[in-house]
Amino acid sequence: MKEIRQEYLTGERPLFKGEHLKIYDTIFTDGESPLKESHDIELYGSMFKWKYPLWYSKNIIAEDCTWFEMGRAGVWYTDDITVKNAIIEAPKNFRRCHNVNLQNVDFPNAAETLWHCDGITMERVTARGDYFAMNSRNLKLQDFQLVGNYSFDGVKNMEIRHARLLSKDAFWNSENVTVYDSFLSGEYLGWNAKNLTLINCTIESLQGLCYIENLVMKNCRLLNTTLAFEYSTVDVEIEGKIGSVMNPAGGSIRADYIGELIMEKDRVNPEKTVITCRTDHMEDQMAV
Repeated sequence: MKEIRQEYLTGERPLFKGEHLKIYDTIFTDGESPLKESHDIELYGSMFKWKYPLWYSKNIIAEDCTWFEMGRAGVWYTDDITVKNAIIEAPKNFRRCHNVNLQNVDFPNAAETLWHCDGITMERVTARGDYFAMNSRNLKLQDFQLVGNYSFDGVKNMEIRHARLLSKDAFWNSENVTVYDSFLSGEYLGWNAKNLTLINCTIESLQGLCYIENLVMKNCRLLNTTLAFEYSTVDVEIEGKIGSVMNPAGGSIRADYIGELIMEKDRVNPEKTVITCRTDHMEDQMAV
């Protein structure tokens, strides 16, 4: 492979259609699309300071690299890319890509990042920004942290382990999502999802977990989670208290006790939901 070292590259498409390159400690600036339509590229310690650096590319490795704020929309329509030990300050990164592997990556401005991608693995990734990973599919996340609303809208086939999400409206319209050993905080969690499973999770959510088809929760805790499960079909096992439950569509709910149970007979059939409390403490019940 040809090597490029410590270059300062400017202008439009300086390495257009580049192939079989090892690029070290190089700065790409003041010019769009420097590596457009490239393939079999390895980047080490390099920096992207302008727009659209990797579009329509294939077989990319980037280690110890930096995307500055104006390196926005940096990786689109690119397949088989691995990014390790990176800061990606630019928003709107990774769009319609296949086989994306991110390890030890920080996204301080992750707005509209990882949209419509297929085949994503992430380890030790942190992100801040709204609409993260919308409509992507086949994701595996480990040791992930996110601060940003409307995350994972429309995702399909995702597994998350050891995450902390501060995210209003997370997992809306999602399908086949399983979350293990994680902390989730944000209003209206999971609305309109299908096959959402939460295992060993702690959740804080106003009016969360509603309008879900097949919600499964095992060994979870609900902190200040109120008006939960409205119109959801549920198989739920909660350690401790549930603040309030409203109009589940059917299934089973098990908890130590429920602060308030609202079952409106003109909206749901209460007989379709089996509720088991492990203590006699039930603060208020209402069925009308």
